[in-house]
Amino acid sequence: MHDLHLAYALVGSLAVALAALSSRIRDLPLSEPLLALLLGVLVGPQLLGLVDVPESTRSTLLTEAARVLLAISLIGVALRYPVRRLRPIITPTAVLVTAGMLGMAALSAGLAWLVLGVPVALAVLLGACISPTDPVLASSVVTGKPAEAHLPARTRQLLSAESGTNDGLALPLVLLGIALVIGGSVGRAALDGLYQVGVGVAVGVVIGLVAGKAVTYALRHSDVDQGASLVFTLVLAVAVLGVARVLDADGVLSVFVAGLAYNAVVANDEVGPQNTIDEAVNRYVVLPLFLLLGIELPWSQWADLGWAAVVFPVAVLLLRRLPVLLALVRPLRLRLRDGMFLGWFGPIGVSAVFYLMFSEEEGVGDPRLWAAGSLVVAASTVAHGVTATPGRRLYRRAANR
Repeated sequence: MHDLHLAYALVGSLAVALAALSSRIRDLPLSEPLLALLLGVLVGPQLLGLVDVPESTRSTLLTEAARVLLAISLIGVALRYPVRRLRPIITPTAVLVTAGMLGMAALSAGLAWLVLGVPVALAVLLGACISPTDPVLASSVVTGKPAEAHLPARTRQLLSAESGTNDGLALPLVLLGIALVIGGSVGRAALDGLYQVGVGVAVGVVIGLVAGKAVTYALRHSDVDQGASLVFTLVLAVAVLGVARVLDADGVLSVFVAGLAYNAVVANDEVGPQNTIDEAVNRYVVLPLFLLLGIELPWSQWADLGWAAVVFPVAVLLLRRLPVLLALVRPLRLRLRDGMFLGWFGPIGVSAVFYLMFSEEEGVGDPRLWAAGSLVVAASTVAHGVTATPGRRLYRRAANR
Protein backbone atom coordinates (compact mmCIF):
# COMPACT_ATOMS: atom_id res chain seq x y z
CA MET A 1 0.00 0.00 0.00
CA HIS A 2 2.91 2.34 0.73
CA ASP A 3 4.22 1.77 -2.80
CA LEU A 4 0.80 2.56 -4.25
CA HIS A 5 0.52 5.82 -2.33
CA LEU A 6 4.03 6.81 -3.37
CA ALA A 7 3.08 6.13 -6.99
CA TYR A 8 0.08 8.45 -6.57
CA ALA A 9 2.37 11.18 -5.26
CA LEU A 10 4.85 10.73 -8.10
CA VAL A 11 2.19 10.81 -10.81
CA GLY A 12 0.53 13.86 -9.28
CA SER A 13 3.81 15.71 -8.91
CA LEU A 14 4.79 14.96 -12.49
CA ALA A 15 1.39 16.14 -13.72
CA VAL A 16 1.73 19.43 -11.82
CA ALA A 17 5.22 19.96 -13.24
CA LEU A 18 4.01 19.25 -16.78
CA ALA A 19 1.08 21.63 -16.35
CA ALA A 20 3.37 24.40 -15.13
CA LEU A 21 5.89 23.89 -17.94
CA SER A 22 3.53 22.75 -20.69
CA SER A 23 4.39 25.45 -23.23
CA ARG A 24 8.13 24.90 -22.82
CA ILE A 25 7.89 21.11 -22.97
CA ARG A 26 6.01 21.33 -26.27
CA ASP A 27 9.11 22.96 -27.78
CA LEU A 28 11.50 20.33 -26.42
CA PRO A 29 12.32 16.91 -27.92
CA LEU A 30 10.43 15.23 -25.09
CA SER A 31 6.95 13.79 -24.65
CA GLU A 32 4.84 13.28 -21.57
CA PRO A 33 4.83 9.45 -21.92
CA LEU A 34 8.62 9.47 -22.21
CA LEU A 35 9.01 11.55 -19.06
CA ALA A 36 6.66 9.23 -17.15
CA LEU A 37 8.55 6.17 -18.43
CA LEU A 38 11.89 7.61 -17.32
CA LEU A 39 10.46 8.48 -13.90
CA GLY A 40 9.22 4.90 -13.56
CA VAL A 41 12.66 3.54 -14.37
CA LEU A 42 14.21 5.92 -11.83
CA VAL A 43 11.94 4.94 -8.91
CA GLY A 44 11.64 1.28 -9.92
CA PRO A 45 13.49 -1.71 -8.45
CA GLN A 46 16.44 -1.43 -10.84
CA LEU A 47 17.58 2.02 -9.59
CA LEU A 48 16.17 3.71 -6.48
CA GLY A 49 13.87 0.86 -5.52
CA LEU A 50 11.17 3.18 -4.16
CA VAL A 51 8.25 1.42 -5.88
CA ASP A 52 7.90 -2.26 -6.63
CA VAL A 53 4.87 -4.09 -8.04
CA PRO A 54 4.32 -7.75 -7.11
CA GLU A 55 4.73 -10.13 -10.05
CA SER A 56 1.30 -11.62 -9.35
CA THR A 57 -0.48 -8.32 -10.03
CA ARG A 58 1.63 -7.02 -12.92
CA SER A 59 -0.42 -8.55 -15.74
CA THR A 60 -3.79 -7.47 -14.37
CA LEU A 61 -2.63 -3.93 -13.58
CA LEU A 62 -1.07 -3.37 -16.99
CA THR A 63 -3.93 -4.98 -18.89
CA GLU A 64 -6.71 -2.99 -17.24
CA ALA A 65 -4.74 0.27 -17.14
CA ALA A 66 -3.97 -0.07 -20.85
CA ARG A 67 -7.58 -1.02 -21.67
CA VAL A 68 -9.06 2.01 -19.88
CA LEU A 69 -6.41 4.38 -21.25
CA LEU A 70 -7.07 3.15 -24.79
CA ALA A 71 -10.81 3.67 -24.30
CA ILE A 72 -10.35 7.26 -23.13
CA SER A 73 -7.80 7.98 -25.83
CA LEU A 74 -9.92 6.51 -28.61
CA ILE A 75 -12.99 8.51 -27.67
CA GLY A 76 -10.77 11.57 -27.93
CA VAL A 77 -9.47 10.50 -31.35
CA ALA A 78 -13.03 9.90 -32.55
CA LEU A 79 -14.04 13.43 -31.51
CA ARG A 80 -10.90 15.13 -32.81
CA TYR A 81 -12.41 16.05 -36.19
CA PRO A 82 -16.01 16.38 -37.41
CA VAL A 83 -16.99 13.14 -39.14
CA ARG A 84 -17.74 14.85 -42.43
CA ARG A 85 -14.11 16.03 -42.63
CA LEU A 86 -12.94 12.43 -42.41
CA ARG A 87 -14.90 11.19 -45.43
CA PRO A 88 -12.08 11.94 -47.95
CA ILE A 89 -9.69 9.69 -45.99
CA ILE A 90 -12.00 6.69 -45.56
CA THR A 91 -10.41 4.79 -48.47
CA PRO A 92 -6.76 5.45 -47.52
CA THR A 93 -7.55 4.59 -43.90
CA ALA A 94 -9.09 1.30 -45.03
CA VAL A 95 -5.91 0.55 -46.98
CA LEU A 96 -3.76 1.32 -43.95
CA VAL A 97 -5.73 -0.83 -41.50
CA THR A 98 -5.92 -3.82 -43.88
CA ALA A 99 -2.96 -4.14 -46.22
CA GLY A 100 -0.87 -1.77 -44.11
CA MET A 101 -1.43 -3.53 -40.80
CA LEU A 102 -1.02 -6.99 -42.31
CA GLY A 103 2.25 -5.88 -43.87
CA MET A 104 3.50 -4.47 -40.58
CA ALA A 105 2.51 -7.62 -38.71
CA ALA A 106 4.26 -9.83 -41.29
CA LEU A 107 7.45 -7.76 -41.30
CA SER A 108 7.54 -7.62 -37.49
CA ALA A 109 7.01 -11.38 -37.27
CA GLY A 110 9.78 -11.97 -39.79
CA LEU A 111 12.17 -9.78 -37.82
CA ALA A 112 11.28 -11.58 -34.57
CA TRP A 113 11.95 -14.97 -36.15
CA LEU A 114 15.16 -13.85 -37.84
CA VAL A 115 16.72 -11.72 -35.08
CA LEU A 116 15.36 -13.29 -31.90
CA GLY A 117 15.31 -16.86 -33.15
CA VAL A 118 11.90 -17.53 -31.59
CA PRO A 119 9.49 -20.15 -32.99
CA VAL A 120 7.36 -19.07 -35.93
CA ALA A 121 4.15 -19.18 -33.88
CA LEU A 122 5.56 -16.88 -31.19
CA ALA A 123 6.96 -14.58 -33.88
CA VAL A 124 3.51 -14.33 -35.49
CA LEU A 125 1.94 -13.43 -32.15
CA LEU A 126 4.60 -10.85 -31.37
CA GLY A 127 4.19 -9.32 -34.83
CA ALA A 128 0.43 -9.06 -34.30
CA CYS A 129 0.82 -7.45 -30.86
CA ILE A 130 3.11 -4.68 -32.12
CA SER A 131 1.40 -4.10 -35.48
CA PRO A 132 -1.22 -1.46 -34.49
CA THR A 133 -0.26 2.19 -34.45
CA ASP A 134 -0.70 3.49 -30.93
CA PRO A 135 -3.28 6.32 -30.60
CA VAL A 136 -1.78 7.69 -27.37
CA LEU A 137 1.77 8.17 -28.64
CA ALA A 138 0.53 9.17 -32.10
CA SER A 139 -1.61 11.91 -30.55
CA SER A 140 1.47 13.62 -29.16
CA VAL A 141 2.69 13.94 -32.76
CA VAL A 142 -0.48 15.23 -34.44
CA THR A 143 -2.20 17.34 -31.76
CA GLY A 144 -1.45 20.76 -30.33
CA LYS A 145 -0.52 24.07 -31.93
CA PRO A 146 2.95 22.95 -33.16
CA ALA A 147 1.42 20.03 -35.05
CA GLU A 148 -1.27 22.24 -36.58
CA ALA A 149 1.38 24.75 -37.64
CA HIS A 150 3.81 22.24 -39.14
CA LEU A 151 1.70 19.41 -40.57
CA PRO A 152 -1.07 19.43 -43.19
CA ALA A 153 -4.54 18.50 -41.99
CA ARG A 154 -4.79 15.39 -44.18
CA THR A 155 -1.59 13.88 -42.75
CA ARG A 156 -2.78 14.49 -39.18
CA GLN A 157 -6.23 13.11 -39.95
CA LEU A 158 -4.86 10.00 -41.63
CA LEU A 159 -2.56 9.11 -38.73
CA SER A 160 -5.40 9.77 -36.27
CA ALA A 161 -7.91 7.64 -38.15
CA GLU A 162 -5.44 4.81 -38.62
CA SER A 163 -4.36 4.74 -34.97
CA GLY A 164 -7.98 4.84 -33.84
CA THR A 165 -9.17 2.04 -36.11
CA ASN A 166 -6.39 -0.52 -36.17
CA ASP A 167 -6.10 -0.88 -32.38
CA GLY A 168 -9.34 -2.83 -32.27
CA LEU A 169 -8.90 -4.53 -35.65
CA ALA A 170 -5.62 -6.04 -34.46
CA LEU A 171 -7.53 -8.33 -32.09
CA PRO A 172 -8.29 -11.07 -34.68
CA LEU A 173 -4.60 -11.21 -35.61
CA VAL A 174 -3.66 -11.51 -31.95
CA LEU A 175 -6.24 -14.25 -31.36
CA LEU A 176 -4.85 -16.21 -34.30
CA GLY A 177 -1.32 -15.79 -32.95
CA ILE A 178 -2.41 -17.00 -29.51
CA ALA A 179 -4.04 -20.08 -31.05
CA LEU A 180 -0.84 -20.92 -32.91
CA VAL A 181 1.28 -20.60 -29.75
CA ILE A 182 -0.91 -22.58 -27.38
CA GLY A 183 -1.99 -25.15 -29.96
CA GLY A 184 -5.62 -24.08 -30.11
CA SER A 185 -7.99 -24.19 -33.06
CA VAL A 186 -7.14 -21.56 -35.65
CA GLY A 187 -10.63 -21.78 -37.11
CA ARG A 188 -12.23 -21.18 -33.74
CA ALA A 189 -9.88 -18.25 -33.13
CA ALA A 190 -10.88 -16.75 -36.49
CA LEU A 191 -14.59 -17.09 -35.69
CA ASP A 192 -14.00 -15.60 -32.24
CA GLY A 193 -12.22 -12.65 -33.82
CA LEU A 194 -15.04 -12.06 -36.31
CA TYR A 195 -17.62 -12.27 -33.52
CA GLN A 196 -15.77 -9.83 -31.29
CA VAL A 197 -15.27 -7.31 -34.09
CA GLY A 198 -18.84 -7.60 -35.37
CA VAL A 199 -20.51 -7.32 -31.98
CA GLY A 200 -18.07 -4.61 -30.94
CA VAL A 201 -19.02 -2.49 -33.95
CA ALA A 202 -22.74 -3.04 -33.32
CA VAL A 203 -22.43 -2.09 -29.64
CA GLY A 204 -20.46 1.02 -30.54
CA VAL A 205 -22.93 2.19 -33.17
CA VAL A 206 -26.01 1.68 -30.98
CA ILE A 207 -24.63 3.26 -27.81
CA GLY A 208 -22.92 6.08 -29.69
CA LEU A 209 -26.09 7.05 -31.55
CA VAL A 210 -28.27 6.87 -28.45
CA ALA A 211 -25.75 8.89 -26.42
CA GLY A 212 -25.46 11.47 -29.18
CA LYS A 213 -29.24 11.91 -29.40
CA ALA A 214 -29.50 12.20 -25.62
CA VAL A 215 -26.75 14.82 -25.35
CA THR A 216 -28.13 16.80 -28.28
CA TYR A 217 -31.54 16.92 -26.62
CA ALA A 218 -30.06 17.89 -23.24
CA LEU A 219 -27.90 20.64 -24.71
CA ARG A 220 -30.76 22.14 -26.69
CA HIS A 221 -32.78 22.36 -23.49
CA SER A 222 -29.82 23.78 -21.53
CA ASP A 223 -29.79 20.77 -19.21
CA VAL A 224 -26.05 20.12 -19.59
CA ASP A 225 -23.20 22.60 -19.50
CA GLN A 226 -19.87 22.13 -21.30
CA GLY A 227 -18.07 20.81 -18.23
CA ALA A 228 -20.68 18.13 -17.69
CA SER A 229 -20.58 17.13 -21.37
CA LEU A 230 -16.84 16.60 -21.08
CA VAL A 231 -17.35 14.23 -18.16
CA PHE A 232 -20.17 12.54 -20.07
CA THR A 233 -17.78 11.71 -22.91
CA LEU A 234 -15.36 9.99 -20.52
CA VAL A 235 -18.22 8.08 -18.88
CA LEU A 236 -19.44 7.08 -22.33
CA ALA A 237 -16.05 5.55 -23.14
CA VAL A 238 -16.01 3.50 -19.94
CA ALA A 239 -19.65 2.45 -20.37
CA VAL A 240 -19.13 1.23 -23.93
CA LEU A 241 -16.00 -0.63 -22.86
CA GLY A 242 -17.93 -2.34 -20.06
CA VAL A 243 -20.91 -3.34 -22.22
CA ALA A 244 -18.62 -4.72 -24.92
CA ARG A 245 -16.64 -6.77 -22.44
CA VAL A 246 -19.80 -8.18 -20.84
CA LEU A 247 -20.78 -9.40 -24.32
CA ASP A 248 -17.22 -10.70 -24.86
CA ALA A 249 -16.76 -8.28 -27.75
CA ASP A 250 -13.87 -6.11 -28.93
CA GLY A 251 -14.17 -3.29 -26.41
CA VAL A 252 -11.33 -1.20 -27.86
CA LEU A 253 -12.88 -1.07 -31.33
CA SER A 254 -16.33 -0.59 -29.83
CA VAL A 255 -15.30 2.59 -28.02
CA PHE A 256 -13.83 4.12 -31.19
CA VAL A 257 -16.95 3.29 -33.22
CA ALA A 258 -19.15 4.72 -30.46
CA GLY A 259 -17.14 7.94 -30.55
CA LEU A 260 -17.58 8.23 -34.32
CA ALA A 261 -21.33 7.55 -34.06
CA TYR A 262 -21.64 10.10 -31.27
CA ASN A 263 -19.63 12.58 -33.32
CA ALA A 264 -21.91 12.08 -36.33
CA VAL A 265 -25.04 12.88 -34.30
CA VAL A 266 -23.91 15.76 -32.09
CA ALA A 267 -23.55 19.18 -33.68
CA ASN A 268 -20.02 20.36 -34.41
CA ASP A 269 -20.13 23.24 -31.96
CA GLU A 270 -21.22 20.82 -29.24
CA VAL A 271 -18.49 18.26 -30.01
CA GLY A 272 -15.83 20.99 -30.04
CA PRO A 273 -15.43 21.46 -26.27
CA GLN A 274 -15.39 17.69 -25.72
CA ASN A 275 -12.48 16.95 -28.04
CA THR A 276 -10.20 18.67 -25.53
CA ILE A 277 -10.07 15.32 -23.70
CA ASP A 278 -7.58 14.28 -26.39
CA GLU A 279 -5.11 16.85 -25.10
CA ALA A 280 -5.80 15.83 -21.49
CA VAL A 281 -5.06 12.18 -22.31
CA ASN A 282 -1.78 13.09 -24.00
CA ARG A 283 -0.58 15.10 -21.03
CA TYR A 284 -2.02 13.58 -17.88
CA VAL A 285 -4.14 10.42 -18.13
CA VAL A 286 -1.26 8.63 -19.86
CA LEU A 287 1.14 9.23 -16.96
CA PRO A 288 0.17 6.37 -14.57
CA LEU A 289 0.48 3.65 -17.22
CA PHE A 290 3.89 4.76 -18.47
CA LEU A 291 5.11 5.21 -14.90
CA LEU A 292 4.00 1.63 -14.19
CA LEU A 293 5.60 0.44 -17.42
CA GLY A 294 8.91 2.06 -16.44
CA ILE A 295 8.77 0.28 -13.09
CA GLU A 296 7.98 -3.07 -14.72
CA LEU A 297 10.52 -3.10 -17.56
CA PRO A 298 12.20 -6.56 -17.56
CA TRP A 299 15.86 -5.57 -17.60
CA SER A 300 17.20 -9.03 -16.77
CA GLN A 301 15.14 -10.61 -19.54
CA TRP A 302 16.43 -8.00 -21.96
CA ALA A 303 19.97 -8.93 -20.97
CA ASP A 304 19.17 -12.58 -21.70
CA LEU A 305 18.38 -11.62 -25.30
CA GLY A 306 22.03 -10.62 -25.81
CA TRP A 307 22.90 -8.72 -28.98
CA ALA A 308 19.32 -9.15 -30.22
CA ALA A 309 18.18 -6.71 -27.52
CA VAL A 310 19.86 -3.95 -29.54
CA VAL A 311 19.26 -5.17 -33.07
CA PHE A 312 15.60 -6.15 -32.75
CA PRO A 313 14.06 -2.84 -31.60
CA VAL A 314 16.16 -0.87 -34.08
CA ALA A 315 15.14 -3.20 -36.90
CA VAL A 316 11.46 -2.97 -35.94
CA LEU A 317 11.51 0.82 -35.76
CA LEU A 318 13.17 1.09 -39.18
CA LEU A 319 11.65 -1.84 -41.07
CA ARG A 320 8.23 -2.57 -39.54
CA ARG A 321 6.41 0.43 -41.03
CA LEU A 322 8.52 2.58 -43.34
CA PRO A 323 8.76 0.06 -46.23
CA VAL A 324 5.00 -0.55 -46.04
CA LEU A 325 4.14 3.16 -46.19
CA LEU A 326 6.56 3.78 -49.04
CA ALA A 327 5.01 0.89 -50.96
CA LEU A 328 1.55 2.38 -50.38
CA VAL A 329 2.42 5.99 -51.28
CA ARG A 330 0.50 5.84 -54.55
CA PRO A 331 -2.62 3.99 -53.30
CA LEU A 332 -2.77 6.38 -50.34
CA ARG A 333 -2.24 9.41 -52.63
CA LEU A 334 0.64 10.66 -50.53
CA ARG A 335 3.59 12.80 -51.44
CA LEU A 336 6.95 11.21 -50.74
CA ARG A 337 7.60 13.42 -47.70
CA ASP A 338 4.20 12.45 -46.27
CA GLY A 339 5.00 8.79 -46.81
CA MET A 340 8.34 9.23 -45.06
CA PHE A 341 6.77 11.11 -42.16
CA LEU A 342 3.94 8.63 -41.67
CA GLY A 343 6.36 5.77 -42.22
CA TRP A 344 8.43 6.88 -39.24
CA PHE A 345 5.70 8.18 -36.94
CA GLY A 346 3.72 5.00 -36.40
CA PRO A 347 4.55 4.51 -32.70
CA ILE A 348 4.19 1.31 -30.70
CA GLY A 349 2.84 1.89 -27.20
CA VAL A 350 -0.26 1.34 -25.09
CA SER A 351 -2.05 -0.91 -27.58
CA ALA A 352 1.00 -3.20 -27.75
CA VAL A 353 1.19 -3.36 -23.94
CA PHE A 354 -2.48 -4.29 -23.85
CA TYR A 355 -2.16 -7.11 -26.39
CA LEU A 356 1.03 -8.45 -24.82
CA MET A 357 -0.65 -8.67 -21.42
CA PHE A 358 -3.85 -10.00 -22.98
CA SER A 359 -1.83 -12.80 -24.58
CA GLU A 360 -0.34 -13.72 -21.21
CA GLU A 361 -3.80 -13.87 -19.66
CA GLU A 362 -4.93 -16.14 -22.50
CA GLY A 363 -2.26 -18.69 -21.63
CA VAL A 364 0.90 -17.66 -23.49
CA GLY A 365 3.63 -18.23 -20.91
CA ASP A 366 6.80 -17.72 -22.95
CA PRO A 367 8.70 -14.87 -21.21
CA ARG A 368 10.28 -13.84 -24.51
CA LEU A 369 6.95 -12.36 -25.64
CA TRP A 370 6.90 -9.74 -22.87
CA ALA A 371 10.67 -9.24 -23.01
CA ALA A 372 10.76 -8.51 -26.75
CA GLY A 373 7.44 -6.64 -26.83
CA SER A 374 8.23 -4.36 -23.90
CA LEU A 375 11.64 -3.67 -25.41
CA VAL A 376 10.03 -2.43 -28.64
CA VAL A 377 7.49 -0.33 -26.70
CA ALA A 378 10.25 1.31 -24.64
CA ALA A 379 12.35 1.95 -27.75
CA SER A 380 9.38 3.47 -29.59
CA THR A 381 8.47 5.68 -26.64
CA VAL A 382 12.02 7.03 -26.54
CA ALA A 383 12.58 7.31 -30.29
CA HIS A 384 9.25 8.86 -31.20
CA GLY A 385 9.18 11.05 -28.09
CA VAL A 386 12.59 12.50 -28.91
CA THR A 387 11.95 12.94 -32.65
CA ALA A 388 8.37 14.30 -32.60
CA THR A 389 9.29 17.99 -32.39
CA PRO A 390 12.35 17.86 -34.70
CA GLY A 391 10.38 15.67 -37.13
CA ARG A 392 7.55 18.17 -37.43
CA ARG A 393 10.02 21.01 -38.00
CA LEU A 394 11.93 18.99 -40.60
CA TYR A 395 8.69 18.24 -42.41
CA ARG A 396 7.81 21.94 -42.50
CA ARG A 397 11.23 22.83 -43.93
CA ALA A 398 10.88 20.20 -46.63
CA ALA A 399 7.39 21.48 -47.48
CA ASN A 400 8.63 25.08 -47.78
CA ARG A 401 11.38 24.28 -50.25
